[in-house]
Amino acid sequence: MTDGLTIGQAAAFVRVTIKTVRHYHRLGLVAEPERDGSGYRRYRSADLFRLVQVRTLAGAGVPLAEIGDLLDADPERFAATLDDVHRRLTEQIEDLTARRDRLHRLDHGDRALLPDRACAVLDRLPGLGFSPDYVAGQREALVLARALVPEIFDIFLTRLEHSLDDPESVELTKRGLDARHWDPDDPRIEELAHTMADKLLADRALPAMPTGFHNQSDAASRYGLVNHHREDQAPSIARLNTLVEANLRAAGIDIPHQ
Repeated sequence: MTDGLTIGQAAAFVRVTIKTVRHYHRLGLVAEPERDGSGYRRYRSADLFRLVQVRTLAGAGVPLAEIGDLLDADPERFAATLDDVHRRLTEQIEDLTARRDRLHRLDHGDRALLPDRACAVLDRLPGLGFSPDYVAGQREALVLARALVPEIFDIFLTRLEHSLDDPESVELTKRGLDARHWDPDDPRIEELAHTMADKLLADRALPAMPTGFHNQSDAASRYGLVNHHREDQAPSIARLNTLVEANLRAAGIDIPHQ
């Protein structure tokens, strides 16, 4: 190697491209060797050592703009700078891991928008005889609840879990779904509303709102958007839900009122 290496040979030895070596030159990270008598730049061992240093630090995540000062720093500053780079890389890794996890959830439908507990509730519905349309409605309601009323999201989930654990509640829910096809003035709606309210009142903690929720100026609007989701598609269901809420209020349960 008495005559030194060409830029192509040097790049190959250090395992980078010629373009990368020239980029290092432009940034001042590696000095360009002098030209020999034939007009070629010849890279010697010191040049290769510097190239290896720059490539190694760049590959470890050190920004190119910081490498020059880092290589010229004293050992104490060198160590401190590497610690800072390590911290930043750790933060980037955590951010990328979170993004990867979000993408993974996107591949799994509901899990992109809902926590596992909510997905478990949705997974139970088909096995209990609920239609795909009902499952879709509950999915939408859960997504809305998580976004609009996060204060009561866990309460909303708990109600659903309790109702699915109770065969009588499951049958009442199915009767409520049948009411979609009834006339809004059908007297059976009022009877069903009383039955549903009585069922909820059997455990008064379930329909109760968390302390302080009513003090929020927009609480009723946010709650209503979730609890009355899709009602515009079924007037009889709208009346049923209104009557259930009225019965709960009459029994002393403070339900937000739009």
